[in-house]
Amino acid sequence: MAYYNLEETKRRLENVKNILREKDLDCAIVYYDELNVADGWYLTGWCPQFEKEAVLVLRDADPILLGGPESEPFAKLQSAITDTRCFQPFMVPEEEYPNATIIGFDDLNKELAEKGIHLKRIGIVGSFYFPHAIYQLLQEGFKGAEFVDITDEFDYLRYFKSPWEVEQIRTAFAMTYDALLAMEAKVKPGATEIEVAAAGEYACRSRNANGFAFSTMVGAGIKSNAVAPTAGNIKMNAGEMVMVGIAPRYNGYAGVMGDTLPISGEYTQEQKDCVNVIREVFRKTRDALKPGETGKTLDPIGAAIYEKHGWTKYIVCPFVHGLGLMEAERPFFGPNGTDVLQPGSIVSIDISIFGHPKHHGVRVETGYVITETGYEPLSPEMDARLEKEV
Repeated sequence: MAYYNLEETKRRLENVKNILREKDLDCAIVYYDELNVADGWYLTGWCPQFEKEAVLVLRDADPILLGGPESEPFAKLQSAITDTRCFQPFMVPEEEYPNATIIGFDDLNKELAEKGIHLKRIGIVGSFYFPHAIYQLLQEGFKGAEFVDITDEFDYLRYFKSPWEVEQIRTAFAMTYDALLAMEAKVKPGATEIEVAAAGEYACRSRNANGFAFSTMVGAGIKSNAVAPTAGNIKMNAGEMVMVGIAPRYNGYAGVMGDTLPISGEYTQEQKDCVNVIREVFRKTRDALKPGETGKTLDPIGAAIYEKHGWTKYIVCPFVHGLGLMEAERPFFGPNGTDVLQPGSIVSIDISIFGHPKHHGVRVETGYVITETGYEPLSPEMDARLEKEV
């Protein structure tokens, strides 16, 4: 049933413990939930439904899962970490579980102290989204302890993908072109965005996608200005374009594709001209991918083309970003980015405009792994499609 690789898990836990040793910390508490899934999934290969969760990584002992009672049986079946404790703040509010053992953080503190484990300095991972109420209860339960934010150090571990991770991502990307073809076949005047999304999601689920890294995007006409529009029951209109995107996950790792399609089946000449500029930026940015490049060197390539066409005001998102457990994750390679591409880096080239007075939002996207000398497409079919002008 597992989505994890146990050898990967052991290596990752040891890397976290190395951070604890370097910073003289006794443990790390890695918070996660269904939306902010990546940091916890990185250690467990698992995420609860409904409830919240955290991984307690002890410097000198085995890790413990902190969560709620409804998720506990699921964790014992499918998580790489199966030693669990249940706490009220991780539960569904006001739900009751009469046969569950619910403890407080003070109880956990006493349990650890009885084993000779004293938590004086605690690292926190997930500070951008760590619930305030849980943080307060931790401070009360571990009175006198110092809390240190180590989110950056932890996330840096996720920058660099192992060969096993690259294969999971490659498998996820292998679904994306088939999803695009399935979605494209449903695009026609009068069809709804939801029909288009359903076709893409079925194509991925039938190929063993375990979920999606974002809600499938389908935005027709002016709705494509929404940047990340989720599919609705809007009927598509002849003569307009529809922006589509899907991000299947395989063993938790994301693939992604994005494209902009003509609802009537053929682009007008103006639409062709627009889409071809987007594809030109895509190709020139892709061809610059190699070890040593940064956002400061990559972003100006597309920015110069946009400036030539008077499109600078339509830029919302930078052109290159990292990808892994999340469809868009650190490092980001924006115009001020200094993170350096290295062999094994995974990036998505995501070229878009939003707010165009006639074409609204337009996007193309697919991903690459950086090699010793350049790049390799994670979806050769998407790469070949975006190589051509329409």
